[in-house]
Amino acid sequence: MNADNTDYELLVVGSANADLVVGVERRPAPGETVLGSDLAVHPGGKGGNQAVAAARLGARTALLARVGDDAHGVLLLDAQRAAGVDTVGVLVGGAPTGVALITVDPSGDNSIVVSPGANARLTPEDIRAAGSLLSAARVVSSQLEIPLDTVAEVVRTLRPGTRFVLNPSPPAPLPAEVLAACDPLVVNEHEARVILGEEAGEAPEEWARGLLALGPRSVVITLGAEGALTADGTDVVRVPSPKVDAVDTTGAGDAFTAALGWRLGLGEDLPTAAAYAVRVGAAAVTRKGAQGSYPTASELADTVPEARSR
Repeated sequence: MNADNTDYELLVVGSANADLVVGVERRPAPGETVLGSDLAVHPGGKGGNQAVAAARLGARTALLARVGDDAHGVLLLDAQRAAGVDTVGVLVGGAPTGVALITVDPSGDNSIVVSPGANARLTPEDIRAAGSLLSAARVVSSQLEIPLDTVAEVVRTLRPGTRFVLNPSPPAPLPAEVLAACDPLVVNEHEARVILGEEAGEAPEEWARGLLALGPRSVVITLGAEGALTADGTDVVRVPSPKVDAVDTTGAGDAFTAALGWRLGLGEDLPTAAAYAVRVGAAAVTRKGAQGSYPTASELADTVPEARSR
């Protein structure tokens, strides 16, 4: 137990999926069939990805999630434990393990369809039963591949002083109590535009102002190869990304969010934490897959230099 009574630097509350990945030369048009590569099965899910990414970097990490009592569930639990994640909060049963169907094109871009499975059975009651786990965390990170009512219960269960990070993916309307707890709300360009609608504007700075007006304490917008933008109501800061050769973008946003949450929990300010997270995301796109692409801290230092403002 730490001096501030926390056991975990990051608790991830979210989804755990088996990623079924097929490489394609191009995605099929409606009614069309295309041939792809051999099927690859990887541990994934936005929650599972974040937990593994943080643990590989060295964060004391736990996962609160639900998987099925099946082979995919065993795969996911084994992957978490191998990365050093505490799985005491992973519940088993209730439905088959969630599955993500992923196609990856030659440029590394991906399209994903998720069958939630057991993730949809992670309930507010499960959150209340895990109150001691949430109380033991310095930062709690969540996403929207679990029910929104469950995310709202996470917010209600947080102890005073615990920082809440939310990536609203897939995007959905958020209740005021959830938005008010976000510090930060982490979105990519697509998610920002969906949340803001027709009034989004064209520049990330406009998106940041619009998102802050909805109530979160701070906002981070990921911009792919352009890095990220942070905003806290006082300052708007562009954070550049190092240049890398992208192979597969699957799970890179999860690596970014995990690294961001961890570094914020260590006491870094938002732009500094985002600069570290951008490097982690950049490292992740240089390898295939999601969890298998995530760097350790030493690999990050050796392969991805700090970016300079352009």
